[in-house]
Amino acid sequence: MKNYDKLLHDLAPQKFGKKGVIWTISLVVLIVLGIIAYIDQIIRGQMVTNMNDYALWGVYISNFVFFVATSFVGTVTVAILRLTKNTWRTPIVRIAEIISVAAIIMAGITITIDMGRPDRLLNLFIHGRMQSPITWDVIIIPTYIMISLLLLYFPLLPDFGLLNKHYKDQKPTLSKWYGKLSMNWTGSEAQKEIQLKSIKIIAILIIPAGFMLQTIDAWLFSTLFRVGWDSTNMGGYFISGAAVAGVGALVAVTYVLQKVYKLEDYITDLHFDKLGKFLVLVCLIYLYFNLNEYLIPQLTSKKEATTHINVLMEGQFAPLFWFVIIGGLIIPVIVLLFKQGRKPLPMFLIGLLVVTGSWWKRYLIVTPTLLHPFLPIQGVPEEWRHYFPSLHEWAITIATLAMALLIITILVRYVPIIPIQRTADEQKELELQLNKNTTK
Repeated sequence: MKNYDKLLHDLAPQKFGKKGVIWTISLVVLIVLGIIAYIDQIIRGQMVTNMNDYALWGVYISNFVFFVATSFVGTVTVAILRLTKNTWRTPIVRIAEIISVAAIIMAGITITIDMGRPDRLLNLFIHGRMQSPITWDVIIIPTYIMISLLLLYFPLLPDFGLLNKHYKDQKPTLSKWYGKLSMNWTGSEAQKEIQLKSIKIIAILIIPAGFMLQTIDAWLFSTLFRVGWDSTNMGGYFISGAAVAGVGALVAVTYVLQKVYKLEDYITDLHFDKLGKFLVLVCLIYLYFNLNEYLIPQLTSKKEATTHINVLMEGQFAPLFWFVIIGGLIIPVIVLLFKQGRKPLPMFLIGLLVVTGSWWKRYLIVTPTLLHPFLPIQGVPEEWRHYFPSLHEWAITIATLAMALLIITILVRYVPIIPIQRTADEQKELELQLNKNTTK
């Protein structure tokens, strides 16, 4: 009982302090500003954006691809760590599940924002053509949302049962909600067996779903036969990039939650060390795919491909390109190869750098290619030769990022960040093992 009392005291959801309230209000303000900008965009049309006949996708699609990539943390981290039964995973997996849910929900919302006529969204379901990867995207995103929600929810059942009892006298209304969410969890052997089987099935399902989601997104680009996208490398390129974005986000969020909720006893240097090694691995894989993506077209010397790559490496997009490659991939690998670089604070800074680089990487995937159309660009307005998001686009994009953070904020307010029941069981097993060793 003492163990449970301590764990409930340490790990039960806590009220926001003053900083938490300010943080939440700030996110809400950014979201409201974005909603105002979006309403104006609906009323006046896409003319309020800087998108045009050439740069017809712009920052909205870059942001969409970023959210889809970040949601991959639910596959690459949660499912793989669950199925391999790594003992160090317990404090990490739920944070990854929360990030995954927030990111994939916002991916669905962001793609709707890009539509000039969102009232016609239903037509994608009614009149969608199976030959189009867009139709596959419409199918896979809701599917991935449901699997991610289930992967978050099923492991929470024992904790909801504990919180139901914990808050019974102090907060009866909250206790009632936890009781409903626990689905009458009692902790019986039959319930545990069903729960473990369910989690295993969902963890297996999310792996192909996650790979399909990233691959379909890659096909949306590669089937358009445009320079910079016309590559058989795109599937692996997107999957490896998604792993980098997802693990980077996990590192940054884990550090913030550790400090805010004082979880140093549960999220330790060991966890950051393991995540650091994992991040090095995925960064190296992504660097390999980047090498394929940019080196081969240069060697084959096709005029259009060479022009595109020169614009990235030497032209108007060069500062962003080298920031993404050096700042978002090479520097993190170098820093994280050293043990001191895998301490919590350096890991947090590297995580932020990786996430920032990952967002701008999506911008570089989308924009430069669109500014090199097949048709001659002569005789078009000068502004069509360049693209940079308008104030409306930035306001709406920042609002979607704020909304993803707000979803994470709300979830960590009411959901135990670290599994209470599992942590208690692991502590009990450790004590039994220590007692056995002492007896021997």
